[in-house]
Amino acid sequence: MIEVHGLTKRYGPVVAVHDLEFSARPERVTALLGPNGAGKTTTLRILLGLARPDAGTATIAGHRYAELHAPLRTVGALVEGDTFHPARSGRAHLQVLATIGGLSDDRVDEVLRVVGLGAAADRRAGTYSQGMRRRLGLAGALLGDPRVLIADEPQGGLDPQGMRWLRRLLRSFADGGRTVLLSSHLLGEVAQIADDVVFIDRGRLVGCGALTDIVGTGDPAHAGRRLEEEFLRRTAGLAGEDRL
Repeated sequence: MIEVHGLTKRYGPVVAVHDLEFSARPERVTALLGPNGAGKTTTLRILLGLARPDAGTATIAGHRYAELHAPLRTVGALVEGDTFHPARSGRAHLQVLATIGGLSDDRVDEVLRVVGLGAAADRRAGTYSQGMRRRLGLAGALLGDPRVLIADEPQGGLDPQGMRWLRRLLRSFADGGRTVLLSSHLLGEVAQIADDVVFIDRGRLVGCGALTDIVGTGDPAHAGRRLEEEFLRRTAGLAGEDRL
C-alpha cells in the first residue's frame, strides 16, 4: 500500500532524504526508525503531499497523495502538532473535518468512542492534556475509516495505560487488513507492536526487515533492548559530536 522509491529531498544545501527505498504492506505495522534529523518526518510529509520531492516517488495505494480520489477514506495521518482551535470542542473540531471530507456526524461520535474521548467531547480542546490532544489527533486520522494510517510519534504524551491502548488500536487496525506506518523514538514500544522496521540515518536507508529477523524470537521482554542495540549499531558511524 505504501511504496517509496529513490526518494530525495533537499532544503538548500541540506539533503534531508537521499535515494530512500522502502515499502509498508497491508496487515503489517511498519516502524520508521532513526535519530533526530534522520529524515523521518520529511519522508512522511512527502507521502502526505505536504512537501514535494526533488527526485523519486512516494505513493499510497499506487498514487501520490494529491492523486487520491478520496484522501480521508484512503489514508489517515497524524504528523503535525496541535492543528485544532483551542476554543473549539473536540467534537466540533472533528465535525469540521467530517464536513470537509463529506462524512457524517455519526462517524464523529464513533471515533470519539474509539479513542476514549466521549466524556470530554464537548470540552474546549485547549483544556485537554497532552495525551488527550494526541487521542484527538488520532480520532481525526481515523475519521474517514481509512485503509492506511501514517503517524509521526503517535505515543507522544500518552501515559502507560494510553500506550497500551494505542498498541491494541494499531494492532487491530493492521489485523483488519490495513497498513500502518509510524515513526517513533520509543524503541521498547516499537518492539511490542511493529512487524517490520526501516532504519534511516541522514536520509539514507541503513537497514530494514521483519522485526523478528532483527531481534530474534526469544524472550519478548528483551526485544526492546535488542532493537536498541541494533539501532545503535546501524547508526554508530553517524552518531556523537558530528550530529551537534
